[in-house]
Order: sequence, then C-alpha cells, then structure tokens
Amino acid sequence: MKNQKLCATPPIEKEDIKIVAPKKVAAGMPAVISSLSHVRKEMNLSSCKSTLFSVNQMSGFDCPGCAWPDPDDHRSSLGEYCENGAKAIAEEATTKRVTSAFFEKYDITTLSNWSDYKIGKSGRLTEPMILKAGSQHYEPISWEDAFNTIATELNNCNSPNESVFYTSGRTSNEAAFLYQLFVREYGTNNMPDCSNMCHESSGVALSETVGIGKGSVKLEDFYITDLIIVIGQNPGTNHPRMLSALQKAKKAGAKIITINPLPETGLIRFKHPQSIADMAGAGTALTDLFLQVKINGDVALIKAILKILWDKEQANGNIFDHDFIKKSTKGYEEFINSLANYDLNELSENCGVPLSKIHEAAEMIADSKKIITCWAMGLTQHKNGVQNIKEVVNLLLLKGSIGIPGAGTCPVRGHSNVQGDRTMGIYDRPKKPFLDKLESVCKFNPPREHGYNTVEAINAMHDCKVKVFFAMGGNFLSATPDTDYTAAALQKCNLTVQVSTKLNRSHLITGKTAIILPCLGRTEKDNQSSGEQFVSVENSMGIVHSSRGSLPPASEHLLSEPAIVAKLAMATLKNSTTDWEALAADYDKIRSLIEAVIPGFDNYNKRVREPGGFYLPNGARDGDFKTSTGKANFSVNPLPTHDLKDDEYIMMTIRSHDQFNTTIYGLDDRYRGILNGRRVILMNKNDIKKAGYKNGAYIDLQSNYNDVIRQAPHFKIVSYDIPENCVATYFPEANVLVPVDLFADKSYTPASKQVYVTLKKSVMQKLA
Repeated sequence: MKNQKLCATPPIEKEDIKIVAPKKVAAGMPAVISSLSHVRKEMNLSSCKSTLFSVNQMSGFDCPGCAWPDPDDHRSSLGEYCENGAKAIAEEATTKRVTSAFFEKYDITTLSNWSDYKIGKSGRLTEPMILKAGSQHYEPISWEDAFNTIATELNNCNSPNESVFYTSGRTSNEAAFLYQLFVREYGTNNMPDCSNMCHESSGVALSETVGIGKGSVKLEDFYITDLIIVIGQNPGTNHPRMLSALQKAKKAGAKIITINPLPETGLIRFKHPQSIADMAGAGTALTDLFLQVKINGDVALIKAILKILWDKEQANGNIFDHDFIKKSTKGYEEFINSLANYDLNELSENCGVPLSKIHEAAEMIADSKKIITCWAMGLTQHKNGVQNIKEVVNLLLLKGSIGIPGAGTCPVRGHSNVQGDRTMGIYDRPKKPFLDKLESVCKFNPPREHGYNTVEAINAMHDCKVKVFFAMGGNFLSATPDTDYTAAALQKCNLTVQVSTKLNRSHLITGKTAIILPCLGRTEKDNQSSGEQFVSVENSMGIVHSSRGSLPPASEHLLSEPAIVAKLAMATLKNSTTDWEALAADYDKIRSLIEAVIPGFDNYNKRVREPGGFYLPNGARDGDFKTSTGKANFSVNPLPTHDLKDDEYIMMTIRSHDQFNTTIYGLDDRYRGILNGRRVILMNKNDIKKAGYKNGAYIDLQSNYNDVIRQAPHFKIVSYDIPENCVATYFPEANVLVPVDLFADKSYTPASKQVYVTLKKSVMQKLA
C-alpha cells in the first residue's frame, strides 16, 4: 500500500549528542558567529545585501520569524534582526532548489524517513507538483490544471463543510482577507489556524476579562515601566529581539521577575551584539528574581502572591488601586473573598516555589504601580490555559496596571502575522458584526454556523467527514498534537493541498491525492499586472505596517499568496460577486475592501505607506474595557491539581535554540548546552536516581490518556535544572505523546505543556 512505510514522526537516527554546561549569557559574539554561519551556508553575497540590511526596516520587508514589534522611531542601520531572524531569512533566501528532478530522484517514503532538519534543508520549491493516487513520486502539474483539480474536488463535496482551510501565521493581511473571503463565499467557516495551537487561550481569556483578545502595551511602555513579569516564556530563543527591549527597560530602572520551570539563558544575562561596551564587557543582568515554578504551577504561585498582597493591603493599605477597581472593574468582592480558601504553605508546595521567594516577589509587586506581564505558550498550552491568563489579569487589575502608560498585558506571539490573520477574519467562530459587514460590502451571504477549529478539524478528518484539506502555509502535521492520529486523519482525505515555500513533512503524509502550490516568500519581489506590490502585517502590539520584498523570486513559476487565492476562487466559484482578477492585480484594492469591512483600517492605503505603519484601536490600552459588563472583570479560577502516580511525570514540549516552530535550523540547543541532537528528555537529577536510571541513558516515553497509549521511543536522559516530577522534550519529536482530546477549556488549545508520561528502558539503547 502507498503509505505503509511512511514516517509521520521524525525518524530515529544515529545521534552523537554532546552535553556541555548551559550558557550564562545570551547573544553577544556567539550569536553573531551563528548568524553568519547559517547565512553563509544558504545565501550568496547579493542576497545578503538585499535582505539583512532591509529586514524590519521601514521601507523593507517584515522578518518571517516572530511577531515582536520594531521600534516606532529609530531602526538600526547595522541590522534590525536577531540570530534566529537571520536563520529564518537564510532558510527562505537559500540558493538550494527543490525541482521536479528532485522528486523524480526521491519518492515520498524515502523523504519521510529523512529528519525534519534534512527535509527542510532541501531548498525552495520551484513549481506546482501533484502526487497522484497510488503514486510514490510527485510530478509537475500546470497552475491551471492544479486549480481545476482542486476546484473539482471542492465542488464534488456534498457540502462546503466537507472541506477544511488551514492558515499559517506568516500569511499577509491581504492574502488572509482574500482567503477568508473565498472560503466564506464557498460556504464554510472551517478555518482552523495556528492561533488555535498557541495563543487561543490568551484571546479567550483577554476577551472575557478586558474586552480584546490582544495585548494592551506598546514597545515604548517597556521603557517607562516599574516591573516586568515574564512568565511561561523563553524570549532568548523564541523572541530574541525582546531581549533588547528588556535591556533598555533595565537601564531605565525597571525590575524583572522571571517565572518558568527552566532557567533560560536569555533571561539571565544579555550582550547586545551591536554594543561595543556589551561585547567587551559582561553585558546586562536581566532577571532580578527567578521563581522556578513546577509545570502548571502558575495559578498556585499567583494565588500565593495575591494572598500576600491582600494581607499587606489589609495591614497597611495603599497596595491596591481601589479607585481603579471601583471605577473600572467588576467581580472584585467575589474574587478577593475566594483567596480565603487557600493556605499559603499549601500553595507554595503546589507551585514548588519557596515561600520566602514568593514573599520577595510580592514585595516587588507591592512597590510597583506600572507592571507589564509577558507570557507565551508556557501559560496557554494547558487544560487550564484560559484560567492561567485570567489569574495574571487579576493581578494587574488589583494594581490598576492596565490602561495606563508603562503597564498592561503582553502575550508575545510567535508567527509574524498570526495576530493579523485573526484581525482579517481567519477564525472558525466569526462574530456577527464582522459577518454582517462582510455581507453588506461583498454582496453575498456568508455562512453563520461555527466551523472546525484545529482539534475539531483533525477529528472530522479522522471520522471521514472531511474530503479536502487545504493549508495556506505551515506544517500542519508536525505542528499539531497526536502525530500518528493526525497523520491517519490526513490520509483519509481525498485531496490535501499545501501552499508552501519549502518542503516539510506535511507534503509527505497526504490524502489520496496531494498538490503542492509554491508561493513567493516574504523576502521576494511581488510583481503583478499593475506593477510591483507590497503586503502588510500586524505585529504583537497591534501595529499594521508594510512589507516589501527585495529579492528576485526563487523561480519564475512562483505565484503570490493573493494570486493563488484569487485563481483558486475563479476556478471554484460559479457566481462570485467578487472581482478576483482585479484584486490579485492590485493589492490596494484588497486593502480598500479590508477598510470597508474591518474597523480600524480607515485610510488604509495611505496610512500603511507611512513609515512604521499605524496602530489599530485597542480599548484595553485606553482603559475602555469592551466586555459583557462594560468593565474589566475579575475572575475566580480553580487551583489545578495533579494526581501523578509514582512513576509519572508532567512533560512539556519546548523548542531548541536552533528551531522556530517546526522549522529546524540546526541540531544545537546552544543555550541549554545540548549539541548535535534532539531526542533528549530533560530530567531532575533526583528523579533520574529515584527511577533507577543514569544520566545519559536511553529511555522510551509513553503517555496514557483516556486509556489510549501513545509511545515515543529512544530519548537520551539529560540531567537538568528542572523541578522534580517535571520533564521537558522537544517538539515535534514528542508531539506524538500529546493527546488530541487533551486541550484547554474554552480555547481548545492542545495541552502540549501538560502531558503525563512514564519512562521505560529503551529497547534500542544507543544506536550503533
């Protein structure tokens, strides 16, 4: 059978893993050397000049990496990017090519048994390809035939709801708006996206508590704040440019509390690569207080801090902002009364942080008025992910630390335009006002029933309720939970389609027929019939700005994402009210349509051309809380409990430093001291001894959820500074252990940071 030997998970390979001491300083000369090494291997000199000096500049292109904002005013002429940004650019601007000859040479079974690193390093996709039913090799297909094949499958569905349209967070505003318009004209809201798997918990929690599912701070707030709390986030690896902002905040007098199960180098000390003083000296110590919390112990920790603050308020007053609480919030009495249900010593034991350190944190918070809280997936990817963020909001509301300069919420997004995609309407549960406006402006009746989110889409495919899966970017298979289950789901589809720049595992584990549509990258020029185009994106802080590529396309056969959507729409929709050809020819017309449909985009075409772009409206930033009560809402959140068996551990999946989401740049996690391999499990030394293993031994991992056993073989034990009963592994290697039916309440975000696992001696031991 076609897929009998296909490898859905990263294969087990011979790895000569080296373990050295974790680094104590982030960035500096090692980051410069690493950046140059990656660039040198992938790009030529001309590409370097065209990209590295224009990335994140006001007239340049937006980095295809993370969504950390650029300064509103000065941009460094030496380079407004970080080490991992350079890696992302090198990946996209590589001189390597995946042509039809490549697919003639390698069949999909062979390719699926390559590592993710090797697959990704193959090069840029150059022309449309089709994998026909029963075949082992992709072969070329014309764009026209590709669109007609997809359109035929879509129109053969018994209902539009038998199709799913996924979106990656790198998709531009223009492409995302066209995409959702096409999908809704086609007749479904089945639009899962990468938000479902990362910050959906943030969006739900913030919408319910402060009225907007986005952060409330600007970059400039970091430079005037009193205190920054970084919780469940590793900016040194995942958002390295944030370290510059933290350094500037420290120099302005801010204090930093870091809360995380692992001590991460990026929050210990930072050397700015563009500072001679930093490079020659010791750099800047960032964290003033590190609270090493157990995995999913965050609510217990915050409740303990809140109890101490409440005791101080009762004894001394002047700790809480009662004017703000009275004027701008609801639910204070119920919330404050709920704190009496908890004992400080029990909360300390639950979270794993000594009571003395919790008191120290409470003192720092009590002495601060302007507080910023930053978080990422360390908070969101739990069954109680929504409650985690709500508890963070409780703390800010008590202090009146939202809606004022230098204070507020800061969920730090991953993909460079994941926030913009949601703003553009990429959502399986669209709001009525948006649909009403879409209907009025675009002259069609959009579907009103909710569609599938990511988890629901996987289950629907597995239950044969979906015939066509279409992905606008991303690596759906490797990004999602329960890899084997998801692979089986995709293989039940009649057709799977991937719009991509580079090869990944999702191109190899497919439906009966599969099509690859290669698109322009963020770094490349986009010429349409009306002339050269630019796109726009929205960063983590709600700034919409332009992005204009500077490189020639990797192949003459590439199309832009807006052009792909428009041509697919023209092939699929019989009586469309939209002039797709005109929209694809001139992106100003797309932006005019966005302006007419989505609030906050007035004079879009003019303002997006202004240096630095413009801010979208943000009620929470202005102290205008557009919730169901008309005010910011306190919440009462239960304390998570974990009934671990003697041989069980709570596992969280993490990224290595040579990685961005599912893209593997290299095999070194330099900051953590893990080199030349990825199949490792970080364990507390006491747990290793108690379990009867030795540091460096190989074990197999197993999870058992709802009586379904999932296995991941051959991981090397690495003794690490992590709380007892907690372990950490890299994704996507460990995604196979994450149950598809274990997800956050309300948000459906997979609980990739809260998986119970057991260990067994590896049947393979060390590979010869």
